[in-house]
Amino acid sequence: MTREPGAKPQREAGVDMTAAIGSDPRALESFYREHVEAVQRFVARRVGTPDTAADLTADVFLAAIHAAESYDASRGTARAWLFGIARHQIADSFRAAAKDSRAQTAWIGSELIHSDDLQRIHERLDAEAASRELYSRLGSIPDSERAVLELVALDDLSLVEAAAALGISTIAARVRLHRARRRFAAQDAATRPVGALADRDLRVTGSRA
Repeated sequence: MTREPGAKPQREAGVDMTAAIGSDPRALESFYREHVEAVQRFVARRVGTPDTAADLTADVFLAAIHAAESYDASRGTARAWLFGIARHQIADSFRAAAKDSRAQTAWIGSELIHSDDLQRIHERLDAEAASRELYSRLGSIPDSERAVLELVALDDLSLVEAAAALGISTIAARVRLHRARRRFAAQDAATRPVGALADRDLRVTGSRA
């Protein structure tokens, strides 16, 4: 998809155009180009096959289009909102519960996921191999706590952004992050950390805002 002459950027005169992506093709294209790399990396930290990663990337943007009217910039950044959607899409995929949107996903995939994007997906899957290993080791932590740890330590959101992505208060996010860190440290005590990412997770304090 190429930008038409005179196309408006996602932010025009300081106005966030995220809520318009469901009705304005130009806003959608700008939104996609601004966030596709972050979404690809988010997905690549959690799945290891190119086809699945490409489908999930398309799923995330399709879900964002459907939810666009409910976007509220006062509750968090567009990236945090999109990562919240991405978590739900990946969870649905893992549960094999999102089959009815496959035709629409194929459409948006053909419109937005270009061959150069597919090549980048392959590259990001390779680059995020260590992150996927760490992600798999978080499986025994309760989901509500693991979600905060993932978003802060793997996806580099601030605590405030992670709270917005999950629809919880910053205080609740801080408590969950603390508990997740304790659980991870306890289960990891007898094993050797996987590279710098594991060390980084154990250092997360929840102080980023």
